[in-house]
Order: sequence, then structure tokens, then C-alpha cells
Amino acid sequence: MGLIVQKFGGTSVGDMERIKNAALRVIEEKNRGNDVVVVVSAMGKTTDGLVDLAYQASAKPSKREMDMLLTTGEQITISLLTMVLLESGYNAVSMTGWQAGIETEDIHGNARITNINSDRVQQNLRDNRIVVVAGFQGMAESREITTLGRGGSDTTAVALAAALNADRCDIYTDVNGVYTSDPRYVKNARKLSSVAYDEMLELANLGAGVLHPRAVEFAKNHGVPLVVRSSMEKQEGTMIEEEVSMETGLIVRGVAFEEEIIRMTVIGLENEITGLSSIFTTLAKNHINVDIIIQSKTETGSINLSFSIKRESLEDAVEVLQNNRGQLGFSSIEHESGLAKVSIVGSGMISNPGVAAQMFEALANNQIPIKMVSTSEIKVSAVVDEAKMLKAAEVLHTEFNLDKAQEPQKVSAK
Repeated sequence: MGLIVQKFGGTSVGDMERIKNAALRVIEEKNRGNDVVVVVSAMGKTTDGLVDLAYQASAKPSKREMDMLLTTGEQITISLLTMVLLESGYNAVSMTGWQAGIETEDIHGNARITNINSDRVQQNLRDNRIVVVAGFQGMAESREITTLGRGGSDTTAVALAAALNADRCDIYTDVNGVYTSDPRYVKNARKLSSVAYDEMLELANLGAGVLHPRAVEFAKNHGVPLVVRSSMEKQEGTMIEEEVSMETGLIVRGVAFEEEIIRMTVIGLENEITGLSSIFTTLAKNHINVDIIIQSKTETGSINLSFSIKRESLEDAVEVLQNNRGQLGFSSIEHESGLAKVSIVGSGMISNPGVAAQMFEALANNQIPIKMVSTSEIKVSAVVDEAKMLKAAEVLHTEFNLDKAQEPQKVSAK
């Protein structure tokens, strides 16, 4: 007998028919003799509907009350799925995040899990119950209900799998695995049989919506075997693991892209030595994530600092910087919208020089200007005009032979 954690996303539990289908997957695993913990998201567009209601009530809803509101979405799903399991003759119990012992930071809207007290879940497993847990939510030490931000149900599932020492965590979604790029937009995208933790972490951070970065980070840090598979089709999924087979010969393993990127520029930063740390420390304390950073020195000796953020963070970033303008010592702020980020990812880049040059040349040959660049050992990202994002993704997917099954790639020597 093993322990399996299953997670079903919003589309996988979007209506009663899909909830019943998810129940069948749970029952199949239980009938194999395994203990099962199920983590679910809110049904379909429920969260979007709740957000709409909030903005009908207030132009700027309280973050605390938003968490109180949004956590009800998952509670609907856990109760309905548990009812279906009980009706099918299986002993099951539903739990909110806080009932399942998920403890978080005292932050509303994007809290991180700090600990899981799994005693109650384990007791119910010993009593031979299937435990159905609401994803995306927890409770802070102050007894405040919190939410984990976008993709929080993935994080809940993997964190529970780690805390329970589960044999495997299965992420059921509306695709049947991890692809070389988003198959909805890149026509020749192919499913990968396996992806390394580090590659998946980069892909998730760079816009691949299959898994949330925090979930991958938890899986890597705790050695949780992770499988992404379809909730509707019975196919082999994609295994996320420490090392992957090199039979594919792929230097680049995937192309990710993300729209709604903002380039923000802080102009006239006076203190070159402490200015950068002060800017980014201030943003970090206010939970604003910064990505690509470019610094330039002006003729007068001051510094202009550009960095990319997501559009959803723009209002908060401007407010935080303006409120601290005197302390930070800059003259003005500008921002440019209508941008996107396109990235290539692959652990093979470490030992293959020339990948970045090949990427830039491919984009240039297709008249796609690059506005900002960021690199690491296993990824290269370029900020481009949002209107050219999908074209850039297609170009790079073809350039690195990702549309050709099991074919080794060659990097040009230019």
C-alpha cells in the first residue's frame, strides 16, 4: 500500500460531470490499494466570478476580505467531490486548508506555506478515509485565513505530498503532460516524457502554465516524484524528476512565453553604490517581484535603472517607489507596457556554447527586435513586443528542432 496525492485543477472540476470524472480517478487509485489525498481548485471560472463580485462591492477591495471571499470557491469543490465519493460507497472527508493543517505567512493574497501539521490528515488516512483538501488556502499564526496566490493548489498538493512522505503526486489538468511549448499556440509542440526539476522550474517561472513554480520548488527540495497528466484522457503523463534521459538529445527542451510584461525605469538615481540595493529591497519588502534588470549611467553621473515586472504589479510598484522617493533618491519613473517575454530552456545549454547567439540571430532574421535580455545556465529570455510574442515562440521552437521528435539539435558555430 502506498500514498498518492492527486490534484485536480479548475477545468478538471469545472462542472458536476467533471467532478464525477475526477471521483472515478480517485476511486481507481483507492482500488489499487493506495491511501489517497485529493487537492482541488475552485470549479472552472468560479474564482473569476468572485473577483468580479468583489469589484462590484469595492473599487479597491480589502486584501483580507478578498481572501475570505476567494477561499469559498475551493470549499464548494471539496464538498461536492466528497459527496460523490460517499455516494459511490467510499469513506471520504473534506477539509479546508486550515483544517488540513496548512500554516502560512501572515500575508494576504500571496502567502507562502511555512509548515504543515498533518496530524489530522494522517488520522483520517489511518481511519481509511479518502481526504479531500481545498487547495490555494491556509491559515497564518494570527488565525487569519490566507490564500497562496496564482497556482496555489499545485503548491498545496506538492507540499502535502512532502509533509506526508507520499509515494507520488499526480497533477491532473486539461493537458496530458508537459509540452515543448504551449500546444494551444505553437502548432507543432510535442509532449515530453520527462523533464528535470530545474528545467521545469525555469519553464514555470517563465510563463509555462502547467505547474506553479512554488510547486516545482517544493518537489525538488523534498524529492517528491511529480507527474503531470490529463484528467480526461488515460495517457502516460510527463514525469518531473531530478535527471532526465538524454535519449532525446535536446539542448533546448522548451520554449515558454508570457505576456503583460512591463518595463519600468527609475530615472536619475543619485547614489550608485546604495541606490540599487535600496530600490530592490524596498520592492521586495512589498512583495513585488522583479525580473530582468538593466543599469545605465547618464552623462551627469546619475543612474537610470530599468527592470521588468508583471502588469498586475505595476500599480503597487509605482505607489511604493513614489512613497519612498525622497529616501531612494531618484527624479522620476517611467514605464512601458505592451511587452512580452519569450524564453528557451534546457539543461543542455550548460555544455553547448552559442545557444544565445543562435536565439538572437533567429529573432533578428524574423524582424523581432529584442528590448531586454536575461540569461542563466539553462535559460535565455528576451523581452519583445507583445504583438510579436507568438511569432517569436514559433520561430524559436522551429530553430531548435523542438517540432521534430527525438532528433538531436545542433547549435550553429556563429
